[in-house]
Amino acid sequence: MTNFLDPSDAEAIHGATGCLRGWRREHQGLKVAVVYGPLSLEDQLYSTECPVEQRSSTALAESLASLGVWFKILDPTEPGFIQEVTQYDVVLSNLHGPFGEDGRLQGLMDFLRVPYCGSGVSASAVAADKILCKQVMETLRVPTPDWRVWDGGPVEWLGDSVMVKDPLGGSSVGMTLVHEEVAFAEALKVAAGTQKNRVLIESFTPGTPVTVGLLELPTGEVLIFPPLATKVHEAEFYDAESKLDADSKGTVSVAPAELDPSVLTRLIGHSKTLWNGLGLRGQARVDFMVTSTDEEYALEVNSTPGMSWGSNYVTGAVLCGLSHSDVVLAMLHEALKRQPYDVPLPAPVFTALTSVREAAA
Repeated sequence: MTNFLDPSDAEAIHGATGCLRGWRREHQGLKVAVVYGPLSLEDQLYSTECPVEQRSSTALAESLASLGVWFKILDPTEPGFIQEVTQYDVVLSNLHGPFGEDGRLQGLMDFLRVPYCGSGVSASAVAADKILCKQVMETLRVPTPDWRVWDGGPVEWLGDSVMVKDPLGGSSVGMTLVHEEVAFAEALKVAAGTQKNRVLIESFTPGTPVTVGLLELPTGEVLIFPPLATKVHEAEFYDAESKLDADSKGTVSVAPAELDPSVLTRLIGHSKTLWNGLGLRGQARVDFMVTSTDEEYALEVNSTPGMSWGSNYVTGAVLCGLSHSDVVLAMLHEALKRQPYDVPLPAPVFTALTSVREAAA
């Protein structure tokens, strides 16, 4: 059973950070591969639109440098990525969306026997797929907005406002808030994309977006960050443009959620349930919507939360007394202290045939 740590336990948190810094001193020469590149639509958006200083990869690089860790940013879209990543002690991925946080990168690292930060294949895959995650939420009795799935066939407009979502998309990419039937078909098309993915149709639940971060500490306890409320100032919902904030307009503000204590307790309880139920590890963030009548609904689980300086996740960590570099150390520690693989596999042998096959594809 997971032991969870309250953010008010300053003594325990201080002890954990001291342990992390001691562990770092014992691991001089650690080689970290920061995996980042324009693989998914979400990461392509950030690579082209987000200023460099606002990117998670920039913040991660600066923290690793401050820790004296030898690191390199590896782009998975570049030739030779697989060969090069095997030369590192641990992978810290900053990829989002398909192939990054949906279990496929994690499966590759498992096969290559390269330790990596965060959740494993199954937890990553379920958390990344909003439809699968909804099913788990219902099984775990975590409240979530009503929903249905469109798979390309006839679909009926039921008259109420809905959020139309790409179930594999992050940062609200491909998401549309639909109030009228006339806009429904186009929203479905956008969410399905060129791959003709299934589409999640979710009942629109107006309210305050609230997020809860979780971080595994070297004691084995999981620290729960204070719930944070997000206010969107220039959009009807927390859309992709608001999250990106490429022009640094400050269209979104984040602060500790000022909610009834009973609501905060339920949000934290649901976060614990999802951590254990999905089998998460390392770090995660759970997103909720809280209505004006204090009803809470879980929206999604992020197994690879954003790590930019101003991200919700990092903001929550700071409220617990943790620095960005403390969080990075905790992530690295969890990856390298994890139970070793119990079934040895032969190391892959890379030959010219690999490049030929990839080129043919």
